[in-house]
This record gives sequence, structure tokens and C-alpha cells, in this order.
Amino acid sequence: MTEAAALPEDTDGVRVALIDWYASDHRDFPWRRTTDPYEILVSEVMSQQTQLERVEKAWAAFLDRWPTVSALATAERGAVVAFWSDHRLGYNNRAKYLHTAAQQILDEHDGEFPASPTALQSLQGVGPYTANAVASFAFNDGDAVVDTNVKRVLYRAFDVADDDSAFEDVANALMPDGKSRVWNNAIMELGSVACQKKPRCEDAGCPWREWCHAYQTGDFTAPDVPTQPSFEGSRRQMRGRVISILKEYDELPLDSLGPRVRVDYSPDGEYGREWLRELLSDLEADGLVETDEHDGETTAQLRR
Repeated sequence: MTEAAALPEDTDGVRVALIDWYASDHRDFPWRRTTDPYEILVSEVMSQQTQLERVEKAWAAFLDRWPTVSALATAERGAVVAFWSDHRLGYNNRAKYLHTAAQQILDEHDGEFPASPTALQSLQGVGPYTANAVASFAFNDGDAVVDTNVKRVLYRAFDVADDDSAFEDVANALMPDGKSRVWNNAIMELGSVACQKKPRCEDAGCPWREWCHAYQTGDFTAPDVPTQPSFEGSRRQMRGRVISILKEYDELPLDSLGPRVRVDYSPDGEYGREWLRELLSDLEADGLVETDEHDGETTAQLRR
């Protein structure tokens, strides 16, 4: 489908309706009340595959502990990773990358945040989506954000083909010039509270009902939405447990660490020394832990 075929004729009406809807009532997350790029970057990294309600408390605690990019850059990496693990914020690599990004801003940018999406991608762990979000919300200078929620909205409302380039073209054509901050917040909010997998058109007062293809036809199919793998018992959970345990000790032998990670740990069993060595090897590769040999016994500790 071409961009022209997907866009409604009353583009200005579509824009005004969405912005007015967002202005009248939306979820009041604290990072929506700031234009500080550091605070917004922290919120964006934390929000990756984590519920926003859980991120809110962690975000406030993180900024209370490391209130500026300089404070984070000079912090001990182990402390940052331990915080991440304690708050169950997903892959600990994100904490490591965020810490490195803060150091880059201090060392390579004289403490000043890059402002454009392209420049922001020079920071460790900041991909196109996160760079664009920070540019939009901190500097009001980004392209249209296209996440899963936005794709669902565009697919249903304007019958946009399930194609990444088509979504990007239509999203950017719809976004008003110079309003990336409010527009991106508004369309993501629409996808989160109204155009969910099970739509809430009436309950949420969707502002696009008069233009929406799905609303007119009753066909609310949408592109597949990726689901998060189960956390309980996952390798990701075990990695987090290792980090949480090691922060309490200078070092631990494998057979002392193992039972603390899994109650069914058995040195020669399925979840034994070999399983634990593989887990630690992954964490070593990520620069998060170190292992040493003492009198034929392997010990593990957080990398300082």
C-alpha cells in the first residue's frame, strides 16, 4: 500500500484530534514531565520489555542515587548492575551499556548530550529507536516513533501494510512538523490504552474512530505482537540471581554459589558445576563477573 492510499484526506483533523485527546487525559508518568535527556534516556532503557508501572519506582530510585550523567559515569559499574538486578529491569547488559554511555557523554562530549537521533546512536547500547525517542522527548527533534503499539494503530486505523518501511513512511507523514515530543507521546499512548490487542475504542474515547478502517469494518486484526519469554526459571532470571548474590560477598566458590542460585543445584547434576560455569562464562563475556582458580577450586566475584 502506498503512503497516499493509507493517509486520510483530513490529515489536519486527524492530527488535532489525537493531540487534543492526549492533552485532555493521559497517564502521568514522571519522565513525561521532564526534558532532561539523561532522565529520559534512563526511562527509555528501563522501559525496554518492562511494564511502565514497575519502571516508575525504579526510575525514581535510580535518579535519587545517580541524579546526573556525571554521577552515573563515576559510579562503580558493579553497583549499577546490582541495582538493575535488584529491580528486575531485564538484561543486566542494559545497565552496563547505560553506564558506558554516561562515561562517553562525559569523556567524548564534554558532558553535553548529543541531540540528534544520529548523534545519539554513537552512545553504547543506544539503537535507532531509543535515539529517536530521546531526540523527540528531550529535544523535540526526532522522527516519528514506530514501536509495536504504533504499528498496531496505523495498521488498524489507516489499513497500512504490515511492512516496516510502510509504517515509517506513514508515521512520519502524519507527524506535525516541530511536534515530535507531543505527537510521539500521544500516538504511543493511543496504542497503549485504546488500541490494545483487544481494542477499547469506546471506553478510551479513541479520537480516530471516524477515520479508523478497523472501527468502520469491525476487523480488528493486527500484526503479530512479540511476547516476552517466561521470566520464571529462565536463564535471564538465573543471571540476575548470580549478580544479586555476588554483590553480598567478596567471592564465592562454585559449590557455595550454586545452591544460592538454584535450590536444586547438585555439583554433578543437570544444574551443577558445568551449568553454573556456562552461566558465569556468559556473565564474564558481558564484563559483569570474574572467575579465579584457588587451589584447584573455582571462585566467582563481581567485576570491580
